[in-house]
Amino acid sequence: EGQIRMVLYGQPTDMRKSFDGLQALTRHAMGLAPLNGSLYVFINRRGGQIRVLYFDRSVFYVRGKK
Repeated sequence: EGQIRMVLYGQPTDMRKSFDGLQALTRHAMGLAPLNGSLYVFINRRGGQIRVLYFDRSVFYVRGKK
């Protein structure tokens, strides 16, 4: 109850990707379902930026931080 799974993508990610590009990475490169309620974490090559993709019942969200 109340648990959220967090999954880190193991390759550097282009931070210009929108939710379409990130959900495609989730589905095809990671082999996971982006609609399952998990948080998918992507980091750029230098490790200075992070983006998190998640689906909240009806809409995708992408949050980023430098």
